[in-house]
Amino acid sequence: IWQTVWLEDVPERHFHMVKMKPRIAEGTLRVLPTLEGNPFEGERIVITVRDGERVVGVADAALSVRIPDAKLWSPQSPSLYDITMELFDGEELVDRVESYAAMREVGTVRGPAGQIRMTLNDKVVFHYGTLDQGWWPDGLLTPPSDAAMRFDIEYLKKSGFNMIRKHIKVESRRYYAHCDRIGMMVWQDMPSTGGRPFWSKLAPDPVEDEWPVEHHEQFVKELKSMVGSLRNHPSIVMWVPFNERWGQHETIRVGQLMENLDITRLVNIASGGNFFPVGDVVDRHNYPEPMFPFEDQRFNDYVKVVGEFGGHGFVAPGHQWNSEMRNWGYGDLPATKDEYRYRYQRSFEELMKLRRRGVAAGVYTQTTDVEGEVNGLMTYDREVQKLTPDELRQLHEPARF
Repeated sequence: IWQTVWLEDVPERHFHMVKMKPRIAEGTLRVLPTLEGNPFEGERIVITVRDGERVVGVADAALSVRIPDAKLWSPQSPSLYDITMELFDGEELVDRVESYAAMREVGTVRGPAGQIRMTLNDKVVFHYGTLDQGWWPDGLLTPPSDAAMRFDIEYLKKSGFNMIRKHIKVESRRYYAHCDRIGMMVWQDMPSTGGRPFWSKLAPDPVEDEWPVEHHEQFVKELKSMVGSLRNHPSIVMWVPFNERWGQHETIRVGQLMENLDITRLVNIASGGNFFPVGDVVDRHNYPEPMFPFEDQRFNDYVKVVGEFGGHGFVAPGHQWNSEMRNWGYGDLPATKDEYRYRYQRSFEELMKLRRRGVAAGVYTQTTDVEGEVNGLMTYDREVQKLTPDELRQLHEPARF
């Protein structure tokens, strides 16, 4: 069991779900709950928004709370507002739910040189993070504790990263709550499915899988479930329906679905996959050094990112998952820690060169080793940091993203 399971006693008429819609320009937060059960004749809903102990806004019928001088959420200042939703039958309190929300908006802007950049609260931000598969040696998809999940995020935050690409896994909601509070942007992948059409990457005239209708409908059902479950987490700034070309099918249709499901976030239709003109992002994977084909005019109206690069391996003796199997990284394994550090620095500097030419984000592979993949910044057991937060922060500091 790798997702939180609970039983909750609720009244017949109760809050079922809620959508949070911040509107920074208006200085308002719309809180839109969905209820289940037969409505009361004298039913009313009261929404209260707090900043710590201080009440900053109350709404009833309009369900829109004005927040004067709102504190905006960002990795540098992950400000959150506590939300209380109360359901009354006349003056009798029937149901009460507590949550939280953030005032933050994601967008894009075309810069002076014509390249499209990503914005957070109308400010350009370069996304730099790690590929994070969320695997653990003792539980595979199940982390050993809540503190263990938080440890990974805090390690990356202290190292100077501002984003995590959660790679083909949906975590427990607790994981995203930690990202919300710590201040870490998340690119959320849809778990990959079977089928691998020819991988043409960003070449023209790509191909895709042909799926039976019932298989596509099941994929869409699970994709909608992921978005619906996670949509209120301010840390999530991008959806990634496909990874590379794994299970890539009906790409245009899936992209249009995502744009209708959630207009508040960017869509990276196929990270490193076959390019179709849908969504907001064109994404190139390249190992070990990052690259991007700027010369292709088809990409002029998309955010250009390097969704995977690096992957430099380094073995920490005594901390391998299986020392007798092939332990690998991209390229041959460096002989020394100094050589490993140099390779990371070289790849990072190459990414910064691409940034100056118009690339808006980079994703380094990866947070931790995963079984025979020894290309993590930490070992699989998290006991060895191949590069410490201090070392990484010093390497990243000149870039200031």
